[in-house]
Formats: sequence, structure tokens, C-alpha cells
Amino acid sequence: MLNEVIFFDTLRQGLWIAVLVSMPILTVALVAGVSIGLVQALTSIQEMTLTFVPKLAAIVVVFWLSMGFMTHTLVSFFQSRIIPLIVGG
Repeated sequence: MLNEVIFFDTLRQGLWIAVLVSMPILTVALVAGVSIGLVQALTSIQEMTLTFVPKLAAIVVVFWLSMGFMTHTLVSFFQSRIIPLIVGG
């Protein structure tokens, strides 16, 4: 039987894993957005694709580079926490 303490601890740990997994992508999106916005403000170029394309490219590159970390983190969370709860252990 799943009591409230185990449920809320698993939920808290799952939210922390979600933060850890999304941190590289969100950090790169923030840095790329601020730097491109600064370049646009300095040069007075107001082109919408100038913000979208480089940010998307940076996010895809970082996602590709951090896929191993994300997969390992999620698999270890599921193997150590979720699957034993499903099985009943």
C-alpha cells in the first residue's frame, strides 16, 4: 500500500529530476535569447527569424549533446523509484 509519505517523496524527487533534465536546455535558451536580444538592440535589427533560428539551433545542439545525461537520469529514477513502487517493493 502506498502511503502519503512515499507518494509525496516520489513526487518531490520526480520534480527535482525534471528540473535537472531540463536545466541544460533552458540555460542555453536563456543565454541565446539574451545575447541575440542584445545584438538586436545594439544594431536595431528587428527580424523575428533572427531570434528564432539561432535559439532553435542552440537548443537542438544542446539536446543532442545532453541526451545521454537525460536518458541516464530518467532511467535510473525509474529503476530505483518508480518500478519498485509499481511492483510493490
